[in-house]
Amino acid sequence: MTKPSFDEFLAKSIEQSDSPEHMPQPKKELWSGVERAINSEPPANASLASQQHRMSVWRQATAIAASTIVGMFAVYFSMQPATQSPVMQMSNYFEQQKQTLLVQYGSQPALTNDWQVQLQELEQAEQAIKTALENDPENAALLQMLAQVYQQQLDLINRVHQPRWQQI
Repeated sequence: MTKPSFDEFLAKSIEQSDSPEHMPQPKKELWSGVERAINSEPPANASLASQQHRMSVWRQATAIAASTIVGMFAVYFSMQPATQSPVMQMSNYFEQQKQTLLVQYGSQPALTNDWQVQLQELEQAEQAIKTALENDPENAALLQMLAQVYQQQLDLINRVHQPRWQQI
């Protein structure tokens, strides 16, 4: 038994498919159903699928918009400086001024040796006023006293390292 070549097999299959007895004829009902399907509007299932697709796209767009807004709020609030109480703002400002003066006068000799003891006493007064301000943060008298203590610290550092008689 010999195997036919592919070309011979293909030619024989084409001849058999052309013969009318080999191909079954569809029923007449099938053709009328095909014609109705072609000429009629899409079934309700197709519009439902289209509607579901639009809803899916709408949900995705809404999710993207919502996450974008949340991200923008996060960036906005992370870039905002933290609001500080007036006491903290004043403390930070005067602490920065005090450190600047101490660095500036660090290499110069002080006129008195006990100036650091006086500075520590003023720092203790500062802490006592801050403790009182924790209970009453809007007390104007305490805020004024704290500002005066800070100014006294700065004046002390300046007077000890730069007496008036050395200035021209």
